[in-house]
Amino acid sequence: MKILWRLAFPVALAFALLVIAACSRDPNVVKQKYFASGTAYFQKQRYREAAIQFANAAKVDPKFAEAHYQLAQCYLKLAIWNGAYQELSRTVELQPDNLKAQFELGDLLFRGSQFELAASSAQTILQKDPSSADGHLLAANAAAGLKDMPAALKEMQKAIQFAPDRSDLHVNMAFLQMKANDNASAEESFKKAISADPKSVTPVLALADFYRSQRRWPQAEQQFHQVVELEPKNLGARGALARVYIAEGRKPEAEQLMVETKKLLSGDPEGYRSLGDFYFNTGDQDKALAEYESLYREHPKDLQVKKNYVQLLILQNRLDDAAKLNNEILKRDANDADALLYEAQMLGRQGHTNDAVPLLQKIIKNAPENATAHYYLGVAYDQLGNSGQAESEWHNAVRLNPNFTSAQQALATSALRKGDFAQLAASAEQLITNQPSGAPGYILRAGARIGQKDQAGAEADLRKAMELAPQDPTAFSRLAGLRSMQGRYPDAEKLFERALAINPHYQEALQGLIGLYLREKQPAKALARVDEQIAKDPQNSSYYLLRGLLLLNAKNMAQAQEALEKSVALDQNNQNALLVLGQTLVARGHTDQAIAKYEKAIQQNSGDVRSYVLLAIIEDAQGNWQKAEELYQKALQVQPEFPMAANNLAYLMLEHGGNKDVALSLAQKARQKMGDSPDAADTVAWAYYQEGSYGLAIGLLQEALKQVPNNASFHYHLGLAYEKTDDRVHAKEHLERVLQIDPKFPHADDVRQALSSVSAP
Repeated sequence: MKILWRLAFPVALAFALLVIAACSRDPNVVKQKYFASGTAYFQKQRYREAAIQFANAAKVDPKFAEAHYQLAQCYLKLAIWNGAYQELSRTVELQPDNLKAQFELGDLLFRGSQFELAASSAQTILQKDPSSADGHLLAANAAAGLKDMPAALKEMQKAIQFAPDRSDLHVNMAFLQMKANDNASAEESFKKAISADPKSVTPVLALADFYRSQRRWPQAEQQFHQVVELEPKNLGARGALARVYIAEGRKPEAEQLMVETKKLLSGDPEGYRSLGDFYFNTGDQDKALAEYESLYREHPKDLQVKKNYVQLLILQNRLDDAAKLNNEILKRDANDADALLYEAQMLGRQGHTNDAVPLLQKIIKNAPENATAHYYLGVAYDQLGNSGQAESEWHNAVRLNPNFTSAQQALATSALRKGDFAQLAASAEQLITNQPSGAPGYILRAGARIGQKDQAGAEADLRKAMELAPQDPTAFSRLAGLRSMQGRYPDAEKLFERALAINPHYQEALQGLIGLYLREKQPAKALARVDEQIAKDPQNSSYYLLRGLLLLNAKNMAQAQEALEKSVALDQNNQNALLVLGQTLVARGHTDQAIAKYEKAIQQNSGDVRSYVLLAIIEDAQGNWQKAEELYQKALQVQPEFPMAANNLAYLMLEHGGNKDVALSLAQKARQKMGDSPDAADTVAWAYYQEGSYGLAIGLLQEALKQVPNNASFHYHLGLAYEKTDDRVHAKEHLERVLQIDPKFPHADDVRQALSSVSAP
């Protein structure tokens, strides 16, 4: 028997192994194994791993409805909406009676603005179960999307009738009532939602947000406090409570709350970053930078901390420090989109906008849906003078992210610059729709209404902005500007002062106030007010620039130079101060110093065409026309559409034997941009003269002289043009006028020779 047993054991073992192998190849066993593994991952919130296993199960058995459904749940958790839609569609195809899947499919359609399809899903549910609260809920939301509010409210009432204890239904009813402008009923519905589930923070948060939207700050504060009591570590509620404090003008309490939040949530990355984010969002960049500097030392491996720190360093113009950290990120991942964006921003700030453009294009090529990259590419194009492409990129940004405030504001600013008040109004309306409780949309719409001569509407919008953001000086300053337009100077002065009291750094308000004093012929008062503000904000480079401009206006050149040098010392990137300083030095006879300043300006910001143009003007005045021509060409490389550079380059080419066709093309393009500029008309006329089109030249020169009757150069060109048409009388008249205006005219000998020719019998 022992021998038989010994022989039988290997046979039994082999048989068992065969059975196991057969089981491992059984599709039902395999798919259940994958499904069980996916379920385990899902319970641990490891949704990506779970999705892989559920997908494997569905691959083994394509008709395994539960696997498709659970895969859809993973995709919903991971916000992979297309995948969720496909898997839910497959689920209801395999299980038509799975009403939960049908509801989730309809909800996805609703969130994707496919309202008619969502309504169809609701009807499918209600045909199978007329008492389905979810079915009526979906029908209500679909009707609201189709703007049928009576039907939406009716369906919502049915949903609550079938499930009166469901808190979420009361919350949904409240939102629909708000949409129907029935805020009183909405408030009651929120309270019913809280009564239905007193331990849930969701309805309490919803009521708190409702009060916040109504600017009922005490009630909002009470509800947010209740959420924090229910969930002390609820970061969202704590942040919202801090925003309520800010709205009430209680910033110290808001700051203290976020200090406590950071301590309480020190083990949570979002928690320990919350204080730095608070400082950033409230505009306190210095504190935000100090906080993130500390966080980076404490959490050097937190990539988001490093990225936020880099962004703050860029905003503070500490570009060397920012580049060092950013290079570490790029070394880790050369295609990190955020780091590439930071690099592009730094290139732009360094004046290397031409280098930033291909970098931003690379980001967009890798991720066409990156709205931020489109926005910054638009900024780069705008800096290069290509406003058309800039607007196109900003439109791409808002298409990808309609809530992208910076892109919407860029479009609005572009519209304002063009005087396109209809487009400005449209952009402002979109901002208001996106952020009805935010001030920027109302401020921009006020600008559109001022342009459309609707001062009453503009004032209403500005007062709304002041109500929404009492700690933002912008609306106060803009209303001051409106008062100034209306000639109500005392009111304007008070509003400008109010803006400066809110924010002593707010340059627009001080500039407006100084403009007001100058309009009232009070330059001494203007200078005294600037000095007063400098005492409050002594590190403000722009205020010293303003002081320098006032001193220049008073012909006090020495003190103006001193103020401008102080402005540049405080901020070497203040191109306006650097350029005005150069002009001041030229006026004082310090041409070499001016040249050095402009060369420094080009070195610091090679993307600012003004430095090239002003340096070219000096070089040309000194007789270095070849150097001037080279500088104008460089300016046009940086900004191909910059009209002054094109106009001046064209004139130099015409004066010194350059290509006449190229010169005419440049001059015509410049004139299109410069509008009624007499200088542009003269340049085009001079090009026509040299090409033999004397009649065209005469017409343009007559137009230029209507604007500047005593311009010797215009008379000279017109006299020569008349000479070529044998109109000796007019030729003599204008040539004689040249010497009357400027006896030392550079081409005086040529004028006398021409006069001799037209005066000969």
